[in-house]
Amino acid sequence: MNDVSKMNGNANQPAKAIVLLSGGLDSATLLAIAKEMGFACYALSFNYAQRHSSELKAAEKIAALLGVCEHKIISIDIGNMGGSALTDYSIPVPVAPSEGIPVTYVPARNTVFLSLALGWAEALGASDIFIGVNAVDYSGYPDCRPEYIDAFARMANLATKAGVEGKGFSIRTPLISMSKADIIREGLRLGVDYSQTVSCYAADVDGRACGKCDSCRFRATGFKQAGIADPTVYYSANSV
Repeated sequence: MNDVSKMNGNANQPAKAIVLLSGGLDSATLLAIAKEMGFACYALSFNYAQRHSSELKAAEKIAALLGVCEHKIISIDIGNMGGSALTDYSIPVPVAPSEGIPVTYVPARNTVFLSLALGWAEALGASDIFIGVNAVDYSGYPDCRPEYIDAFARMANLATKAGVEGKGFSIRTPLISMSKADIIREGLRLGVDYSQTVSCYAADVDGRACGKCDSCRFRATGFKQAGIADPTVYYSANSV
């Protein structure tokens, strides 16, 4: 475990960190990693009118199981702007791989999420923000790339009182170069209960998965490659 007790200026207290927690496989692993590193974790989730809102129930369970200091769920209706299958019910969630950036991309989502995380971090006196973006097993979203994270970190340190005064912020992305199988193995090593997570883009109110969307396929492939049984419960008879 890394010693992060002095990073926020108090040798007797662990450093605080904001962890973006969606309720999915990746973010649950992310939180477990931040905990192992010794951070006092403040989990942040968003109700953004996503059709798979059952992930928020999963986030609450994961936050409780892993023992965060505080868990906030912020409601922001970015879905009202449309433009994504995750928020606009007139756009079906694709059940086959597509070329280019898929319709499940939510315009500016990570920028909005990170901005609000930055605000909470500055208010708490935290210098670290964890986000579970991945540049290996992902759907081509532009806001999951390392160069995007680097650009946001530069902006964060230009646009805040803490940054201007030299305290600064780090955007931590420990999953960014890991395969889904490696993420699963790491999570299991850390004791993550993946049966409590919701990954599906079209999950029902009980968190059961469709077994057809990109996220379901990535998850199923990851468990298969890791040689571990996937605890996902499906509502479709034609699941992956």
